[in-house]
Order: sequence, then C-alpha cells, then structure tokens
Amino acid sequence: MKKLLAAFALFSLFFGAGNLILPPYLGVQAGADWALVAFGFVISAVLIPILGIFAHAKLQGTIYDFGAPLGKGFSLTYAALIYGIALALPAPRTASVTHEMAIMPFIDSPYWLTSLVYFSLVLLAALNRSKLLDFFGKITTPAILVVLTALIGMAFLTPEVALDPTTMENPFGSSLLEGYQTFDAIAAVVIGGVLLVSIQKMQAKGKATPTNADQTANVDEAANVIAAQAPNGNQAQPDNNPYHQQKSTVRFAAVFSAITLSAIYVGLIYAGAQAQGNFDVASSRSVILQGVAQLFLGNTAPLGLGILVALACFTTATGIVTGTADFVASYFEGPGHAPGTAKKVFVGVAIAGAILGVLMGQFPVVYIIAIAVPALVFIYPTTIILMALHVLPNSWATPTAFKATVICCFIVNTPAFLDSLGYSALQEATTWMPLSAQGLAWVLPVLLTLLGVKIFSVFLIKK
Repeated sequence: MKKLLAAFALFSLFFGAGNLILPPYLGVQAGADWALVAFGFVISAVLIPILGIFAHAKLQGTIYDFGAPLGKGFSLTYAALIYGIALALPAPRTASVTHEMAIMPFIDSPYWLTSLVYFSLVLLAALNRSKLLDFFGKITTPAILVVLTALIGMAFLTPEVALDPTTMENPFGSSLLEGYQTFDAIAAVVIGGVLLVSIQKMQAKGKATPTNADQTANVDEAANVIAAQAPNGNQAQPDNNPYHQQKSTVRFAAVFSAITLSAIYVGLIYAGAQAQGNFDVASSRSVILQGVAQLFLGNTAPLGLGILVALACFTTATGIVTGTADFVASYFEGPGHAPGTAKKVFVGVAIAGAILGVLMGQFPVVYIIAIAVPALVFIYPTTIILMALHVLPNSWATPTAFKATVICCFIVNTPAFLDSLGYSALQEATTWMPLSAQGLAWVLPVLLTLLGVKIFSVFLIKK
C-alpha cells in the first residue's frame, strides 16, 4: 500500500502543465507520423526523468549529491540553477495554463488575479505539507487518471480518420525537444527529494505523512545513516534494511510513473492526430487541448478538463516550491543553528517562491515556453549526464568520468545554447555531428569520452 501511494504521489508530482498541453499539440502537427512523434516524446519526457528518479533511489540524498563528484562549487551552482529555473519557469507556467484552461473559458479575469490566488493556495499547501503525500496519492492522481482514461478511450473508440502528412520538418527531433518542455528532467531532480523525505517519514512513523522542515532531519545526514547500514548495497536483507526499502519503493514508483505517463502521452498524441482536421497547425497548445477534449467528451468537457488541469498543475507547483524550500532549509538545521531556524527559512523560501510564481505567472503560456528554450538547452544535457552516471556502476561513474563528460558536453553544446539565444555564428561547428538535427550533437562525444575514460582507467590498473 505504501509503495502504491508513493507511486501515485510521484505520478501526480510529475504530471503538470506541459504533460497535458504538449501531447495533443504534437499529435495535430504529427498527423500520419504520430507514432514516431510519440516515440520521441516518450524518450525525452518519460525515460530521461525516470532515470533521475532511479538516481535518487541510489543516492537517497538531495540535489547537491547529483553534482557532488564535480566538487562543492559545481554542486551549489547546479542546485541554484535547477531550483531557479524550476521556480521561474515550470512553476509559473502551471498558473498560466490553469488560467487559460480552467478560468478563461468561464470567467473574464486577468492573468495576474489567477496567478495571485493560485500561488496563495500553493503557499498554503507548502506550509501545511503534513498531508501532502496523502492528498496527491489518494485524491489528485485517481481524478487525473479517470478523466484522461475517458478522453483517450473515446479517442481510440472513435472510427479512425485519414491522417494528413506531418507538418514537421523533423518529426522525431521536434518531439524530442518538445519533450524537454515538460521540464520533467528538472522536476525529477527536485521532486525526487520531496518523495524521499516523505518515504523516510513513512518508515520512521509508520504513516504516509511528511513533517515540517524543522522536524525533518537533514536529508543528506539521513541518507548517510541509511546507507551505512548497507555500505555495499547488498550486506543487509532488503526486507529489513531502510536503504533497500526506500530504494525498492522509489524504483516501484518510478516504474509505475513511467508506464502510466507513456500510456497517457501515446494516447493524447493519438487523440491529437485524430482531431487534426479540426485545428489550424498554428493553434495554441491550450486551444488544441480544449478542442480535443470537447471533440471526444462532448460539450461538458471544458468543465471537467478545467478541474483536471487545475489539479495537475497545482501538484507540480506545490512540489517545486516545497522541494526548493526543503533544500535551502536543510542547511540551517543541526548544531550551530538556533532552534526553529530551519522552519523560518523554509517559510521564507516558500513565500519567495510563491511571489516569483505570481510575477511570472502573469505571462501567457506561449511566452513562458519561448523564454524557457535557452534554459532547457543549457541545463538539460548536463542533467541527463549526471542522472545517467549516478545510475551506472561505480566502476564507470568515477570522479574523472563525471568531470570529463560534463566538460565535453559543455563544449559541444555551447553552439546550440548560443543559437537558442539568437547567436548562430558557431552553429555550423556541430551540424556535421550525428544527432545534431535532433539537438543531441553532444550525445556521441560524451559517450566516446566516457568510454575513453573507462579504457584509460583499465589500462592504468593493468599497468
């Protein structure tokens, strides 16, 4: 039961604004190539984020631990970038999507008012997080799954229509990059920590309720204590060892989320493709989602869809704000800090996150998506590398491997990052590389670098 609750909670934390509005939009553009587009989207929007959760299952620490092999300076900088991007872009976008999907069709209201009310509720949920996991796991996830199952089921039961050729120049590459817009790789690094804290409290107290920041032990310290009980990962029986129990629970949640998200994405992309003839390819993502829901569920769909969107977006925003506040507060716990300091810091960071959400949430979804591109191009490749290395065996994931692959990625990815900012003078430097058309020119050089480090280390050992 605890595993299932954690799985539902993780799915709910993952499933936010981009997860809803992007797949139908891709389906309309994909047309006859919807299956290829769905495959690319699942790779970047499911497999990569789930890789991050598996990394969390192994590390059982905080976001700081993801960059630890590269040094303290890198870890702190990386954590600041991840949390800054999460608070400034995906969290506010959830408010904008909620406005466009749940408010605008029914009430003539400005973006700023929705954003203000929305993040006030997010702040309230973050400050009263004792029932967070319970609420997400038992209420929001079932509600989301019921509505989506109905929509996707009707799409597959409706007689197929002849699909037009895709309007995409590069269907697979475009779907990969669009999958980045879910922000779920970044979310995996952030909300994975929230999930771990909650699971640790389940095991400690025998109930599915996390505690406030001042009552929560430092996650790094907790992870070290747990890991010490099974230093080699296999000396204690999984059934009796907290490290193995948490690892098993997190992995179960990850697999459940991967299967569920993949099924939903494929279904929504197919639904968008079947509704292709009802939209102009220039239609916004929100308009397409509304139209698809109305087409397959009838005229009452906008109301149910609005509730679904509000629930899905709210859980993601709450997870981001809570995760950020948890991380910062963890540095103000323990000896050397006055009692209650961590709680005050948690509250302050949560308030700051909510204020930033209100300010950024005033912008339309299309604007937030546009300004997010450079940030995603910059941070996503590094995040993917860190996730992958933490999942690999320690013999491969050496400090040298971390440093070499991240440096290689930064060099190769710089032209693409500058191009996303409008400076394309260096773009030709990587266009000849494999997968460059998909925005993945860095992949092969990084793999070769990792292999080279491994071969070199083996050679030195033999010598």
